[in-house]
Amino acid sequence: MIDLTMNEATLESAVTVARDKAIRIPTFKQMRDPSLIPDSIKQELAGVGLWDLDPRNLFRINWHNEPTAMGGGYGGVNYLELPKELTGTDARILVLEGKWFPTGAHKVGAAFGCLAPRLVTGQFDPARTKAVWPSTGNYCRGGAYDSNLLGCESIAILPEGMSRERFEWLESVAGEIIKTPGSESNVKEIFDKCNELRASGQDLMIFNQFDEFGNYLWHYAVTGPAMAEVLESVMGPKDVFRGVTLTTGSAGTIASGDYLKQVYPTAKIAAGEAVQCPTMLYNGFGEHRIEGIGDKHIPWVHNVRNTDLAIGLDDEATMSIIRLFNEPAGVAHLAEQGVSSDVIEKLPLLGISGVGNMLSAIKMAKYYEMGSEDVIITVGTDSMEMYGSRLEELNAERGEFSNLDAAGSYERYLMGTGIDHVHELSYYERKRIHNLKYYTWVEQQGKTFDEIQAQWYDPEYWTNIQSMVEPIDTLIDAFNAKVAL
Repeated sequence: MIDLTMNEATLESAVTVARDKAIRIPTFKQMRDPSLIPDSIKQELAGVGLWDLDPRNLFRINWHNEPTAMGGGYGGVNYLELPKELTGTDARILVLEGKWFPTGAHKVGAAFGCLAPRLVTGQFDPARTKAVWPSTGNYCRGGAYDSNLLGCESIAILPEGMSRERFEWLESVAGEIIKTPGSESNVKEIFDKCNELRASGQDLMIFNQFDEFGNYLWHYAVTGPAMAEVLESVMGPKDVFRGVTLTTGSAGTIASGDYLKQVYPTAKIAAGEAVQCPTMLYNGFGEHRIEGIGDKHIPWVHNVRNTDLAIGLDDEATMSIIRLFNEPAGVAHLAEQGVSSDVIEKLPLLGISGVGNMLSAIKMAKYYEMGSEDVIITVGTDSMEMYGSRLEELNAERGEFSNLDAAGSYERYLMGTGIDHVHELSYYERKRIHNLKYYTWVEQQGKTFDEIQAQWYDPEYWTNIQSMVEPIDTLIDAFNAKVAL
């Protein structure tokens, strides 16, 4: 669970750091509803860039930021609706836009959900303790960014095979960067490095996104309501919300589905993964290229019992589609197929995992033979801002993306997306996936048998975590009062 035990001695140190650095911490309620943010902070943000290393940008950790790089305010949730000309299905597919968070990815919110409770309880001393952020990509970027804004030193851990842009950006934000062997699928190597750091005697606190329930809670309390807000704004009287589809990295974002099911009880939750590393689908393993999702294990924070489908995605589809969406020949071909210029202009808002989420939604729509009154929602975790080097690499490897390439990618990977590797999960199939947690978390990472059983059998296990927003917000308000800016 999320430990809210108070350490008053360390709390005073955290308060002093916050006072010296003029840090005010937003509540979960303010991140969910920015209208609750004080007008004085909104006025100050008018002169602050979206990615600036400025503590006031903590109040931009939400889905409502004005889509601008400098001085933006707040508005509705940023989203894109994908047309039939792009998806090959009549179903309405909605994509929340993660680009308009600081760092350009919503993982900055998940990292906040892990660090903030430790700060306001005095469990973490920013004056002497380093925050360690193990990740397959955006989470360690978000953690390093949050650490900087909250006055903490940070260590970012991520696989050496991640995109060049991630490392270049981290060099200006993180105190230290540790590269581990492999790429997206090599999560155990990250865990091994964390265990090595624990044994080093350094003053560290490791925020492992795969088992930190602050990650789950932030998406349940902030992303879920943002999705519900979009649905309420776009659905007509005959429309039916059918479900949410998300690729599982840390499985934090999929907590939004737990919220949506409480609002829309008939909705389904679909979890996507690469068929090159089919852990949920086939107890499998392997390497893949869908950056930002990590496999070969089931994250501790994944509420598997509430997951209805497992969907396999070909990583070649994601790589071909980012070329289709971003290369001149691809853009021209999409226009010829009737995709509007407004939609084409927004397609770079989908990074590689965002394309994976889109494909999961298309597969779900085709599997259930959905029509024009059926609505699915998903997330564009980040944009192509962090993947320009991948396009360069693909062009160097395969040659310029031609008109023929564009036509082939469009027909094969968009119009031709089928229902292969879509598994509707029975009770025992869900339990099989849940039981895979045992090998990573109980055998290797020190979790208990009783807790893995409670995750499956105790109906209050997950709702108890969901109920922690109010007590954490109370502690944040008390912390801000002590800082007394």
